[in-house]
Amino acid sequence: MKQARPRIFTLASDTALRHALARLGAAALFCLLPLTAGATEVTATTAAEAKLAAAAKIGIAPRPNLPIWDAATLPHVCQQGLQQLQQQVAALEKLPLENAAATTATATASAAFLAAWNTLQISQEDIESPVYLLNNVAPDSAVRAAADDCLLEYNKFGSALLQNSAIYQRLRAVQPADAVDARLQKELREAFEDTGVALPAEKKQRMTQILERLEVLRQEFDRNIRDNPTRLRFSAAEVRGLPAGYLQRAQRDEAGNYLLGFDYPDYVPFMENAEDAAARQRYQFAFVNRGGERNLAVLNEIIALRQEMAALFGLPSYADFVLRRRMAGTAAAVHRFLDDVASQVRAVELRDLEELRQTKAEHLGLPLAQTTLQRWDVSYYQERLKRQRYAIDQEALRQYFPTAAALAWALDTASQLYGIRFQEATEEVSRWHPEVRYFDVSDTQSGEFLGGIYLDLYPREGKYSHAAAFAVRGASRLQSQPAHQPRTPISVLVSNFDRQGLNFNELETLMHELGHILHGVLSRTRYLDHAGTRVERDFVEAPSQMFEAWAQRLETVSRLADFCQPACPRVDAEMMQRLDAARRFGRGIHYARQHLYASYDMTVYGPQAGNALAIWQEMESATPLGHTPGTAFPGQFSHIIRGYGAGYYGYMWSEVLALDMLSQFGEQLLNPAVGQRFRHEILERGGERSGAEMVRAFLQRGPSTRAFFAEISGQQAP
Repeated sequence: MKQARPRIFTLASDTALRHALARLGAAALFCLLPLTAGATEVTATTAAEAKLAAAAKIGIAPRPNLPIWDAATLPHVCQQGLQQLQQQVAALEKLPLENAAATTATATASAAFLAAWNTLQISQEDIESPVYLLNNVAPDSAVRAAADDCLLEYNKFGSALLQNSAIYQRLRAVQPADAVDARLQKELREAFEDTGVALPAEKKQRMTQILERLEVLRQEFDRNIRDNPTRLRFSAAEVRGLPAGYLQRAQRDEAGNYLLGFDYPDYVPFMENAEDAAARQRYQFAFVNRGGERNLAVLNEIIALRQEMAALFGLPSYADFVLRRRMAGTAAAVHRFLDDVASQVRAVELRDLEELRQTKAEHLGLPLAQTTLQRWDVSYYQERLKRQRYAIDQEALRQYFPTAAALAWALDTASQLYGIRFQEATEEVSRWHPEVRYFDVSDTQSGEFLGGIYLDLYPREGKYSHAAAFAVRGASRLQSQPAHQPRTPISVLVSNFDRQGLNFNELETLMHELGHILHGVLSRTRYLDHAGTRVERDFVEAPSQMFEAWAQRLETVSRLADFCQPACPRVDAEMMQRLDAARRFGRGIHYARQHLYASYDMTVYGPQAGNALAIWQEMESATPLGHTPGTAFPGQFSHIIRGYGAGYYGYMWSEVLALDMLSQFGEQLLNPAVGQRFRHEILERGGERSGAEMVRAFLQRGPSTRAFFAEISGQQAP
């Protein structure tokens, strides 16, 4: 999906919106997720933690267990978990409400409140996060359906919790012991207030109704895309130009036609290689419309409800509601940023498109004046131009980057950079599918167990169809943990890669999502609410975007061949130059499209929100290629119904910070000293400090936009 690279999803959100917009799915895009179910489960878990503590003393990795529930068990676990949570809420409501005076008793009560809140969040995460993961990856549709029902109940619980006046009053009375406590208190106060705890009763009730309805709509929108069973039939003539390996793996019907669905390993190579323009057009129309008419209606209702939500707080738009908690701060700041992007990419986009039009004219033997470039031509002629000009064939690159070798290389790169070790589990570990792999992560120097990662790499029916990182278990080092053991994190990388090999774009995607995974698993935060990727939404992509650079430099990419069994060709300096030149071509097209998505997002959630499709048609019509009649892109633009509503600009905003932080490595990407500093200043801190504070600490100066604007204009960084 060139529109927004599959990697765009991670699982992270700023704390306030993670709580307040309630687990509107994607664990607010990566942050809802987590292990104990019910009172009977508490005893078992406590015993398990004690057992893990004893194991740690004799050098056995204290690996947490990720529960995988079937369709019959999941509803019972869900209800038991909710009962336990209600008991914990009742206990929180009974904690002493101290005066604001900074007495020893108040400090003790404050610590007790924050510890109890942290325990409550752990209990919620331990059910909700595995359920959310299963909702996206479980092979059994009955499990996914049961997960839908469970998530609706947890959404209701989350809304009620953040509207609980008794707990809110106790939170306000907290006397923070330090900056970490103060940040948590501030974010929680915002979360409670953004959920309506201080609203008049009638508005508070309406806020509850809106949040519950939004979760129902989010699930329906996702389900309409994820469970779309469409398979398009293409004849042998229509698939001319596709690689032999692609055609060998494709499903066929009884008449020998090729059956292709909406998984990226099907769609992207087809759009890049199929010679038949009409076939490309047919596939693109189906892909862009795969959410169906119903999703347009769902999106319109979501937009209206979010606008109403903002009005409850006296704010002019949902964008204003959201952005006051982000790095950007205001809608005006976002629009200024997007204007700057547009001024940089406009001319470059036109130049790129004209080169593709010339390539099409030459290919078809037509006069340039009679040649029109269509949207379904862009990927095809972009790849054709790269093959001709740079001798780069994305499909041929798969022999350079076999999937298994690319993964081993990526993990080794992270190991060298951050001083960590990945050990694949040799004993039985819970998995939701036989192809899923699990790795323990430990510190190389101390041997300390840090957490675990799951890798679910390949497409299958009913699975989440993009690439994403799910933070199913967040870190917490508060000493009130069971058996006084730090809570070790688990992150899950979900993708839909070709089993045989990756192209260059997919290699970048692997590194991007691994960047999110590392952000989660290397977290060492005091509180769960600050763990891993639970940072501002317009900062969360920065560490993962920075990690893409390790797929773009000869120093690191040339090492991939060392992991191939059997041997594979090695990328050399001359090839790396061609890869980099090919990567830079089309920057204008890519960033202009990103600008359109971000501007559309800000428009539909702005003060003048209207019909989602009509707004899209008007905005896309103003672009050089115009709007393609009959297509309805908003019906599958799932980012803006999840955590990136009024936040899609954050991909480019984060990239400013990512490219600037990358400058600290200079010409030595595998510099362990800088890598360790990045690990300690950024990855380990999670959301304990603001993104701005962490970036300044790592850079030892304020951020600069120079590298970003050089990148989006297709130039070398200064």
